[in-house]
Amino acid sequence: MLSRHHDPIIAIATASGRGAVGIVRVSGTNLAPLVRTWLGRDLRAREATYLPFPDADGTPIDQGLALFFPAPHSFTGEDVLELQAHGGPVVLQLLVVRCLALAQEGGAACAVPLLPRLRLAQPGEFTERAFLNDKIDLAQAEAIADLIDASTEAAARSATASLSGAFSKQVNALRDALVRLRMLVEATLDFPEEEIDFLQKADAQGQLERLQAALQALQQQATQGALLREGIQVVIAGQPNAGKSSLLNALAGAELAIVTPIAGTTRDKVEKTIQIEGVPVHVVDTAGLREGLDAVEKIGIERAWTAIEGADAVLFLHDLTRCDGADYAATDAQIAAQLAQKIGRQVPIIDVWNKADAVAETPKPAPGIRLSAKTGAGLGALRDALLQAAGWQAPAGGVFMARERHVQALRSVDARLMEATSHLAQNAQALDLLAEELRLAQNALNEITGAFSSDDLLGVIFSSFCIGK
Repeated sequence: MLSRHHDPIIAIATASGRGAVGIVRVSGTNLAPLVRTWLGRDLRAREATYLPFPDADGTPIDQGLALFFPAPHSFTGEDVLELQAHGGPVVLQLLVVRCLALAQEGGAACAVPLLPRLRLAQPGEFTERAFLNDKIDLAQAEAIADLIDASTEAAARSATASLSGAFSKQVNALRDALVRLRMLVEATLDFPEEEIDFLQKADAQGQLERLQAALQALQQQATQGALLREGIQVVIAGQPNAGKSSLLNALAGAELAIVTPIAGTTRDKVEKTIQIEGVPVHVVDTAGLREGLDAVEKIGIERAWTAIEGADAVLFLHDLTRCDGADYAATDAQIAAQLAQKIGRQVPIIDVWNKADAVAETPKPAPGIRLSAKTGAGLGALRDALLQAAGWQAPAGGVFMARERHVQALRSVDARLMEATSHLAQNAQALDLLAEELRLAQNALNEITGAFSSDDLLGVIFSSFCIGK
C-alpha cells in the first residue's frame, strides 16, 4: 500500500445538491479520540446516536445521527465514522471543515493533533480501501460503481449480483480448477524419472476440457453482463423525410425530435436511451443523408456519418411511399454502398421500411422490417431485431454485471487454454510450455478479481468513482 492509503480521509458521501439527509463519512485508524473530543462522548459500535454536531464555539452546526464502525468491522476495514445530517450542501460542508480543523487540534488530555494527516478523500478512495483491506475484491468494487450508474432495473439487479460475489465465485472456482491442473503438470516436470504418467492418470485432458466448457459458460454470462452495463449504440440513418425522427419518438414514447414535412428538419444528432428487456439502447436520430443544400445541413450530415461509424447497429430507414421512385431508389442504393464501405460487415445494418400505414398491404420490397412509426405497428419486431443484433441472450442462470475488461480477460484465458490443449497433445515434449500457458491463464483470471493487478489498473478503475464512495 502507498503512503496515502494510510492517511485518514473524509468526504461528503451523498450526491451534491439539496436533500432530506446528507452523510459525511470519515475513515482511518483510531478515530475514537476524534469522536470523543468532537461529540463529547464515546459511541457504541454500529448503533445510531442522535446528538448535536458542535462547531468550534460549542454551538451546534446541526443535529443528527452519528454511527461508529470500529475496525475491522466496517466497509473500509478501518474505523469509520458516519454523520447523518440535514442534506443542505452548506451544512455538510461545515461539518467537513470542522472535522478537518478539529483533527489538527490537540485532544483534551494531550497537546498533539488528533488526526494530523486527515484529508479530503479522492474519488473512489473509500471503496479502494475496502478492496485493499480485503473486504471486497476488484470485481465487487466495480459492481458498486455499476450499481450506482445502472440505467435499467436489469442492470441494477445484475450489478447487485456481482456485488454479492456471484461473478467472483465463478471466477475463483475456475481459477481453483486451473491451479489443480497446474499442480499436476508441474509435478510431472519436477519428477520426470517417475514411470507413472501423472497427467494421464489424473485425466489432465478431461480436466482441461471441463475447464474450457466452464470458461465458455462464464464468457457467455460476462458478455451479457457487459451488454447490460454498456448497452448498444443504435443510429437511425436514411434519406430526409423517411421518418427517422418519428421512429425515434415512437421508440422513446415521447416527442423528442421535431417532425415536419420539410426535408432536412433534423440538422444535428438527437439522442435518447431506451431499454428493451432491460438492455440499454442508446438511439441516435441523425440528419437525412443527401447532398447538403447549405453549410449547416452539411455539418449535420458529417456528424451523422461520424455517429454511424461509431454505431453498434444501424437502422437504415426507407420510405415505402417513395421506394418505387427511380431517383429515391438510386439514392438508397448509394447510401447502402456508403454504409457498407464505412462500417464493414461487423456492424449489423437493419433495413426498416417505414410508413406502412400509408401504403397497401403488399410484401415488403426487400428483407427487413416493415413498420409504421406513426401507428406503432411493427415496433415489437424492430425491438426484437435490435436485441438479436446486439447478441442478447439472457442466460438461464441469471446475469451478473461485467465490464469490457472482464470480457477481454476471459478471452485471454480462452486463448491460453487453447494453446495449452495443443501443448498437452505433444505429451512430454511440451510440458514446460503447457505449464507456462496455464500460469498465464491463471494470471488473466486474477486480473478480474484483483488478486493480480497493476497500480495503473487500480488508478483507472477507482478514479471513475464519485467522491465519497
